[in-house]
Amino acid sequence: MTRLGVVFRPQFAPERLRDVARVAEESGLDEVWLWEDCFYESGIASATALLGWTERIRVGVGLLPVPLRNVALAAMEVATIERLFPGRATLAFGHGLQVWMGQAGVRAESPVTLLREYLVALRRLLAGERVTMHGRYVNLDDVQLHWQPDPPPAVVAGAFGPKSLAVCVEEADGIILAGVAGPDGVRRMRETTDKPIVVYARAAFGADAQERLDAEEIQEFGAANDDVAGIVEQLVEAGATTVVLQPTPDEPDLEAFVRSVAALR
Repeated sequence: MTRLGVVFRPQFAPERLRDVARVAEESGLDEVWLWEDCFYESGIASATALLGWTERIRVGVGLLPVPLRNVALAAMEVATIERLFPGRATLAFGHGLQVWMGQAGVRAESPVTLLREYLVALRRLLAGERVTMHGRYVNLDDVQLHWQPDPPPAVVAGAFGPKSLAVCVEEADGIILAGVAGPDGVRRMRETTDKPIVVYARAAFGADAQERLDAEEIQEFGAANDDVAGIVEQLVEAGATTVVLQPTPDEPDLEAFVRSVAALR
């Protein structure tokens, strides 16, 4: 069964997250997702708070930029959250936007190589292995988690370009596609893998919904009001296992947005 979620965009102040969590839990929504865009909010801190405020909903972070985190630290974070909240979190990884990585002083010469090495190491660590690895970017010497989650959580990854997406298909347990993908992008990805696919899409509700969608700088796949149910159906038919609807950055009523999305179930 396809799961339905919403994005709490990083343009929204962190202190607004608690009310969104409450409404998501009460309304029957499946999932709430977070973005770790630079330099807004921590994905890990926000996800942990969201999980602690709720009992039922699943929480995703997509994506966590791998250049910002040593893979051993990432494995510790994923393992800890999984043990605290078993089966409720999806922490997804990607190589991040290169301009942001440059600003942070961690830009890799080969983001694709970094992503591949990182995903391989992360999966091994979460599986309980003792890992020694000397790659171009990932270097570990006899590292093993003391508090391994059992069973290990899925390692999910996402990207834009074809080379990076190919790495995600090869090395991750699930794939995240951006809103630019649309049904055609989901369909193409489904032709290459039977792994779970999470896809974003824009949505807006209310009298000015279409106007707000049209004003966004990046015109990704999406719809307003009564047409939202139709785009969800298109993405599901194309092969998406999770559809995550993202509000506009100027959404005037986040709680109402969450209720509207939950009503599509």
